[in-house]
Amino acid sequence: MAEHTPALSVGALRSLVAAGEIHTVVLAFTDMQGRLQGKRFAAPFFLEEVLPHGSEGCNYLLAVDVDLNTVDGYAMSSWERGYGDFAMRPDPTTLRRIPWQDGTALLLADLTWEDGSPVSASPRQILRQQLDRLAGHGLTAHAGTELEFLVFRDTYERAWDSGYRGLTPANQYNADYSVLATARVEPLLRRIRNEMAGAGLVPESAKGECNLGQHEVVFRYDEALTTCDQHSVYKTGAKEIASQEGMAVTFMAKFNEREGNSCHIHLSLRDADGAPAMADPEDHSPTAMSPLMRHFLAGQLAALREFSLFFAPNINSYKRFRPGSFAPTAVAWGRDNRTCALRVVGHGPSLRLENRVPGGDVNPYLAVAAMVAAGLHGVERELELPEPCTGNAYTESYEQVPGSLREAAELWSGSDLAREVFGPEVVAHYANMARIEQRQFDTAVTDWERFRSFERM
Repeated sequence: MAEHTPALSVGALRSLVAAGEIHTVVLAFTDMQGRLQGKRFAAPFFLEEVLPHGSEGCNYLLAVDVDLNTVDGYAMSSWERGYGDFAMRPDPTTLRRIPWQDGTALLLADLTWEDGSPVSASPRQILRQQLDRLAGHGLTAHAGTELEFLVFRDTYERAWDSGYRGLTPANQYNADYSVLATARVEPLLRRIRNEMAGAGLVPESAKGECNLGQHEVVFRYDEALTTCDQHSVYKTGAKEIASQEGMAVTFMAKFNEREGNSCHIHLSLRDADGAPAMADPEDHSPTAMSPLMRHFLAGQLAALREFSLFFAPNINSYKRFRPGSFAPTAVAWGRDNRTCALRVVGHGPSLRLENRVPGGDVNPYLAVAAMVAAGLHGVERELELPEPCTGNAYTESYEQVPGSLREAAELWSGSDLAREVFGPEVVAHYANMARIEQRQFDTAVTDWERFRSFERM
């Protein structure tokens, strides 16, 4: 992988710290749930001690549920193993200022054990492993993630206290592409765009979406690891900025019965010379796919069901997959066809595939790792690409995207391909994550049950 140029160099950080402009440095990593976890350091201490030597964190941070409760079933972290530490190794290529926090810089960490070996279950390491495999074929991956979110004119504290009921969406009607409707929330969207630019991201656009108060801010694609790093910074930063504005945003896949929050992932390949590799070099028609792309796309279809846990990691993720919802149900591909799980878009050098399965709750490292692994499966076995879907995939007789976390976890746990490409440790680790989530949901009593049963049953 080519070395990424940081938004802020270490030398510039030293100067800013000496001038008193930066006083805090955040060192963080993305956990299983896609959240940034880490520490805030006094900047001089960070430069003197943490940057050269790293820091430590309890290894239970990759072995807990959403509420950070310790749970059973993880080989790497348990009461029996004493809940020790792993090392957080700063990656200087991710260093950046975060303008929404005064005098603060942030960088991401790679997780290792005390002997320096990588923590296999770390999402960033899982992606690195697949990108290294891709590099063995003389290829690099570029990706873009399109996160949708809902905006509410309520604070996070009020939302929590109200049980997330009676919240006021930023728009009262479908604002898809509406310039008037997005203007009502433009102060927030403008802050997000501008301050993400100050953090080294390259914003492209913001637009309204279909659900009430639903919006999307899109950033320029980049090398896959960089895109996933930026995705994690953006998602956390957008929540922090919204909170400062007395508002709340949610990226959960399905907040209500209307349209869910998607995270379509665009992915393309480049060869060893940095040239786009998905267009057919022999056929100059703008949408002609190279043999490499055809095999890579065929691999996506072949592995999609078994890898769905990495695209849709939560109970709520599967509420999106409904016919006619613009979220896919069919394991199919089509050219510019939004009814399919996989959509081929662009032309010539911009020819690429779009995975429409992930929702706003996705862990980008895991999803992109799954796409690369699936594509390599197709390339290494020279899988043949079936004919595209040219109609409504919702009504055709294709295999279906898993309909529940339970189904996805069973497919993942039983997948020989997943064990081959990710390793048995990673398969067992994330199967346990799904098992814990499913077990906790199965014992929960929902509002839906109370309304149906309190008086009438």
